[in-house]
Amino acid sequence: MSILFSPLSIRSVTFRNRLWVSPMCMYSAVEGVVQEWHHTHLAQFASGGAGLIVAEATAVVPEGRISPRDVGLWNDEQRDAWKPIVEAIHARGAAAGIQLAHAGRKASTWWPWADARGSVPEAEGGWITTAPSAVAFEGFSSPVALDSEGIEAVIDGFAAAARRALDAGFDVLELHGAHGYLLHQFLSPLSNRRDDEYGGSLENRARLLLRVVDAVRGAAGEEVPLFVRISATDHAEGGFTPDEAATVAEWASQRGADLIDVSSGGLVAHQQISVFPGYQVPLAETVRQGGRIPVSAVGLITAAAQAEQVLADGAADAIFAGREWLRDPHFALRAAHELSADVAWPPQYERAHWR
Repeated sequence: MSILFSPLSIRSVTFRNRLWVSPMCMYSAVEGVVQEWHHTHLAQFASGGAGLIVAEATAVVPEGRISPRDVGLWNDEQRDAWKPIVEAIHARGAAAGIQLAHAGRKASTWWPWADARGSVPEAEGGWITTAPSAVAFEGFSSPVALDSEGIEAVIDGFAAAARRALDAGFDVLELHGAHGYLLHQFLSPLSNRRDDEYGGSLENRARLLLRVVDAVRGAAGEEVPLFVRISATDHAEGGFTPDEAATVAEWASQRGADLIDVSSGGLVAHQQISVFPGYQVPLAETVRQGGRIPVSAVGLITAAAQAEQVLADGAADAIFAGREWLRDPHFALRAAHELSADVAWPPQYERAHWR
């Protein structure tokens, strides 16, 4: 039997398989409200056999958006726009997750296909960004260091967004603590220069992430799976390390996180990453600690046999993929066919099953 296509139960949710869709920003929202693009984009992956689809980084407060075109979940209009998308995912047999995020010093930037790069000026719809310390991401505007009141507002924003996400019908909540965004900025000594209870030691640098885990678990109750995405290394000297990531993962697990979604990088422009198929899988294995902490692996996992082997080797409990789903929205059906796994196909697609 294929491990990739065996079910996985976490709290009250049973996922039909372990091949999942990573959150991928579409930069196509209007005032934080999802559009028809998002509906078609996400529902197609459920038709394609995904076990879980995690919607893109969704800002918990307006100033937490990566760009002015990011989706949000700070008001009820945004919540209500998500409902038909979640219903469409469920109707096709998949679970629906959402990644709650705050971009910190990497907020207020131009979307990838804009004519400009870097920070969006306030006169053109941008805003002043916040961070653990007044240290800019290379090439971006300088942020303002969060004070205690600002930190409390961030925590409250995550909890409120979590409640709205559940009201919209989402099954899974993921906290974005990776890729150089706010929670990651607090974790790394390269961006966190604070000398208070949120800076210095690893325990202090992890304090905000763990407080957000507490707040979201409190808002979600005991039945909802809670994931945390982390960058397990900054790929830069003096940055956050895999061993630190394993420790933080254990702390988060003790506070109510159910799975650590292991990625890497994104904090600094001078990072040095060696990219090859499965290049982040060893990081997932380190964080997993021999099976003590449930994790998912991601990073150039593009083939069925490759994904199956990662699970068989005990490096991860589930597989997230991103770009491969963009290239083939039916990645899971193709993978099941290649692994001879007996999975349910949409009746509309049955003519392609086993042929």
